[in-house]
Amino acid sequence: MTGLNDRKRNLRRVVFSGIVAALYVILTLPFAQFAFGPVQFRLAEILAVLPIFGMQWIPGVAIGCFLANLFNPGALGPIDIIFGTLATVIAGFGSAFIGKKKDILGIIPPILSNGLIVGFYLPFLLIEKGSSVKFSAILVSIGEVTLSEAAVMVILGIPFLFLLNKLKIKDKI
Repeated sequence: MTGLNDRKRNLRRVVFSGIVAALYVILTLPFAQFAFGPVQFRLAEILAVLPIFGMQWIPGVAIGCFLANLFNPGALGPIDIIFGTLATVIAGFGSAFIGKKKDILGIIPPILSNGLIVGFYLPFLLIEKGSSVKFSAILVSIGEVTLSEAAVMVILGIPFLFLLNKLKIKDKI
């Protein structure tokens, strides 16, 4: 009987990961004009609070980020696809770890991870051919991505986190 319950739980996690990935893409691509670039107000980043409830949420958020970056109409290429997804995975593990102790602090890893990683490489992807990237441009980019991620996480992520807590999502998955 235990094996059947484990299979059901694993199937449920796979289904929820697929739903989360689809939601991430749906909340990103239609709003591409402000979801990609130095100032990234990506509505889908509210889903970055899910790993606070456990590591089982990381694959869905990461796959969603991967797909959104893959189908980005601005086509930033493999660096954005790989390192943007890596930033999301790192943020997910950080949120899962910190969220065990104090759930609201679980919003910090996505802010830092995306700010530092995505903010670092974006100037190199957005620069005109033949130009060089200045250190100051990297710092500005890190600041812009960090602030825009913080805005999403504070303005939308925290209320979403409170809603999920109220719905007792942790007990249902």
